[in-house]
Amino acid sequence: MSLSRSTMQSLATSFAPNGFPWPARARVRAGGRLLVRERVRFQMLKDRRNKHEHEEADAPAASDKMSRKEFDKELTKLQVELTRLQTWVKDKGARVIVIFEGRDTAGKGGVISRITERTSPRVFRHVALPAPSDREKSQVYIQRYIAQFPAAGEIILFDRSWYNRAGVERVMGFCSDDQYERFMKIVPVVEREMIINNGIILRKYFLDVSQDVQRRRFEARIKDPMKHWKLSPMDTESVRRWWDYTAAYQRMITDTDMPWAPWHIVPADNKRTARLNLIRHLLDSIPYKKVDIALPKIPKAQPRPRNAPEGLRAGKPIPSHY
Repeated sequence: MSLSRSTMQSLATSFAPNGFPWPARARVRAGGRLLVRERVRFQMLKDRRNKHEHEEADAPAASDKMSRKEFDKELTKLQVELTRLQTWVKDKGARVIVIFEGRDTAGKGGVISRITERTSPRVFRHVALPAPSDREKSQVYIQRYIAQFPAAGEIILFDRSWYNRAGVERVMGFCSDDQYERFMKIVPVVEREMIINNGIILRKYFLDVSQDVQRRRFEARIKDPMKHWKLSPMDTESVRRWWDYTAAYQRMITDTDMPWAPWHIVPADNKRTARLNLIRHLLDSIPYKKVDIALPKIPKAQPRPRNAPEGLRAGKPIPSHY
């Protein structure tokens, strides 16, 4: 069977999706065999496109996604405000404690990194205590955390805190039932009397992720050599004990959510929006004001002495590989 060129163009175009024409070679070649072959190929492409559309429909709304460019733009604005908060804290001699708790892989370290990225380590201090030593185990439980409390002009960022007792220690059996119940009973009083009533600003955040997202993030860490340091049997055990941790965290938040020290829950399946939302909330929750800074002027350099070398001659330069 032979078809005219104009007929072939008409038929081929009629099979194109949304009125878009086929490539030129499909329109100009004649022959029923080619038409059938291209029609089958088109149907396969159409099925694939429909499948992709269904997957997109089942995925989170587009508004839940944020491009890297948009994230960086918003983060820069917030980091400017963080430097203003920093100046205000130094000027007023304020003291701030921010607690970051949450499930493993929820992004506590990531949001702390964004907070400290453009601020002074003398003001914003990141505290991530290791497992207690034998000596610390013999102390009052909260004692080693009190040693990290802020002086005037400091903001302490606790990457996990005394709430370890209500989370990992409770689930993994590192504390007795009596120790756990005593902690849950006294911690609201300690926060009120030792922190709030002493004029320290306290903010408590809990970053939460879904079970599937946590598993995917652990799998990604296993594949990425730069994230192997984040892995430990203790961390991955949280995957198996998901519901034990859920129960522990539920009681922790319920029993220690007080008017003077409420918990703020941060949905963290989307890392970018979680980071921005948390930083924005932190800034909005502290009544800081912009403080004018007397910026120094750059003086004129002293004259170069006679016979002085242009650069340093002492020492040995490192190899230049780049």
